[in-house]
Amino acid sequence: MNKKLFWRYGFPSLWIRAGLRNTKFLRTSNVLCRSVKGGRAFDFAKPSRQSLPGGLLLLIVAILKVSHSGVVYGADEPLWVQYRGSEGAGAGKHIVLIAGDEEYRSEEYMPMLGQILAKWHGFTCTVLFSINPESGEIDPNCQTNIPGLEHLRQADLMIIGTRFRELPDPQMQYVAEYVDSGKPIIGIRTATHAFAYTPNRESKFAHYDWRSKSWPGGFGRQVLGETWVAHHGVHGRESTRGVIAPGMEGHPILRGVRDIWGPTDVYTIRDLPADAVVLLLGQVVAGMTPTDPPVVGPKNDPMMPIAWIRFYPSASGKIARVFCTTMGSAEDFACEDLRRLVVNAALWCVGLEDKIPERAKVDFVTPYHPTPFGFGKFRAGQRPRDLAWE
Repeated sequence: MNKKLFWRYGFPSLWIRAGLRNTKFLRTSNVLCRSVKGGRAFDFAKPSRQSLPGGLLLLIVAILKVSHSGVVYGADEPLWVQYRGSEGAGAGKHIVLIAGDEEYRSEEYMPMLGQILAKWHGFTCTVLFSINPESGEIDPNCQTNIPGLEHLRQADLMIIGTRFRELPDPQMQYVAEYVDSGKPIIGIRTATHAFAYTPNRESKFAHYDWRSKSWPGGFGRQVLGETWVAHHGVHGRESTRGVIAPGMEGHPILRGVRDIWGPTDVYTIRDLPADAVVLLLGQVVAGMTPTDPPVVGPKNDPMMPIAWIRFYPSASGKIARVFCTTMGSAEDFACEDLRRLVVNAALWCVGLEDKIPERAKVDFVTPYHPTPFGFGKFRAGQRPRDLAWE
């Protein structure tokens, strides 16, 4: 007769009934979820093989289904959301949007952008999230789990807005394959420091770390054009107005873009590569409303770049079109022209610049009520299925 026991699976609130059988336990990672709280990281640990008596096989019946890409809660509940486009310039093309930051609410603005790109421009958009593997809920504080990255294998464009993620190698493999493919990439704000490898410094993807020495500046600097340096404006006190860079007025990405303002501050940009073409400069504003005046003095002389394009020479030999902006919180995207900037950039990235209209439609598809940026302010209890548009 099989003995039964209750074993606590690394979480204070989840008990899993497991059976002792003469089978092999498959371990994919020692850490299920790294959670950030109050500036400190906490690891929820998965036990090692040696801690399991007799080769314990976890039987998680009707609660969890473990897949190679993450933890799936029920066969009919994927841990991502997809918006299918039909008519528009982007019809037949697939965009994967990756949310996952603790501060700027990418879990709010990525679905909104996906809906706009699908509804008004025809793209099929798959939106991925940081998911708590205990609950199946969207949890931007969980740094080590973004299910669904295998969708990148069929993607025509990746839009990424993550911050300090340390994904397990099987998930990160999909990101690296995409980057090496030479397909286009859009980075939003914290994507300049999208990855940070601290416990798992031996990972084959540790060079993606924003502090990397072997691949200087990691994914941010090598692919997007810059890594994290500093806040140039005073965070939470000085906002940002976009100013079109001299000579860039006719660039297709800026078509119909005239008035950009957002409450996030300007980032310091120090080492853009020579091939980068700056489209927008960031005027530091002396306050948190669009009517506040610009700061007087060296902060705006010269102004920092806040949006640029470049052409990344990928490992495959193909040249990837890249667009990056250091603006991008959920509140920033209340600005119509910032949404238009990203929609235009998506069309440009996939080679459809001739299809960019004079004023691209960027109306919200479902009600959009952005949460202010800040740590610990995300809407708890949401699951990807809650963000479906039908």
